[in-house]
Amino acid sequence: MKRSLEQRLQEGPVVCGEGYLFELERRGYLQAGSFVPEVALDNPQALKQTYRDYMLAGSDVVLAFTYNGHREKMRIIGKEDLLEPLNRQAIRLAKEVAAEHPEEEALVAGNVSNTNLFDPDDEESKANVRGIFAEMIGWCKEEGVDFVNGETFYYYEEAKIALEEIQRQGLPAVITLGLMSENILRDGYTVEEACRLLEKQGALVVGMNCFRGPATMQPYIEQIRQEVEGYVGALPIPYRTTEDHPTFFNLPDGGCSCSLPTETTFPTSLDPLYCNRYELAEWAAEAQQSGVNYIGLCCGASPSMLREVAETVGRNTVNSVYSPDMKKHFLFGTDETLKGHNTAYRTKA
Repeated sequence: MKRSLEQRLQEGPVVCGEGYLFELERRGYLQAGSFVPEVALDNPQALKQTYRDYMLAGSDVVLAFTYNGHREKMRIIGKEDLLEPLNRQAIRLAKEVAAEHPEEEALVAGNVSNTNLFDPDDEESKANVRGIFAEMIGWCKEEGVDFVNGETFYYYEEAKIALEEIQRQGLPAVITLGLMSENILRDGYTVEEACRLLEKQGALVVGMNCFRGPATMQPYIEQIRQEVEGYVGALPIPYRTTEDHPTFFNLPDGGCSCSLPTETTFPTSLDPLYCNRYELAEWAAEAQQSGVNYIGLCCGASPSMLREVAETVGRNTVNSVYSPDMKKHFLFGTDETLKGHNTAYRTKA
């Protein structure tokens, strides 16, 4: 029998793999810039394989890929007619993959996110945002998701609207905020204050995702943990953000010798700025110790990175059979049958 999100949270940390946006762009199935998840309709098998790769790497959740799949984004690219088919297809594919899990069927989460339409001084924008969320969450309900993930909100009030619409459909809510480099949400709330309010209003999990790497997200996660009583989520990007450059939007690459076609390394030149898997493992251990219950990675994450996080918090994932084991490597191994003239050469190779 499949346990609910709340049951799993009660029994230990829940791992959630996000990051489909960058991963599918890297695999060649999504356009950087517009970042609209048309892959659900154009290349459903590619999306299913991506879902599958993250699930087998340890994700307890198959998150329906509808990030940016809302009416405003579809309007910009002139494809509003595909809005409902895209949303329903993304959820149905997620359900198909979740049922494949060989141990326990994975949870399926619907997804709503920042609309980039919200304006705290414009009441019409608020009504439009509510309408966007209402229709997407309505489809989530009809398609039978286990909960809805509302993510990457940089306005508290937009997150609150999303939570209200999720609750209107009677679904559990995970709400995570994206904190930009001014270190405060754009409508003036601190991230910990916003999380406290969202928890009070009924969110099952509150926390942060995206924009920030482990180094610049974790201090705020610890502040959130002090402010809320329930479950806390943390899903950073896997990049080496710093105090001077706390988000990936303006992260410099001093080693780049080419002329970038974009003003900054974001979004297509971030590759040299990755955390390695062991840095991510150290963060995961720190996050778990600080009381994070819902843990994962966001944009830029690969399945192998997520597997490292999952194993660090105590999981033996389906694909842990492929985790690194250097014992038999011809240069760096320790197996007694390896050739000594090779292993002695390891520092000269």
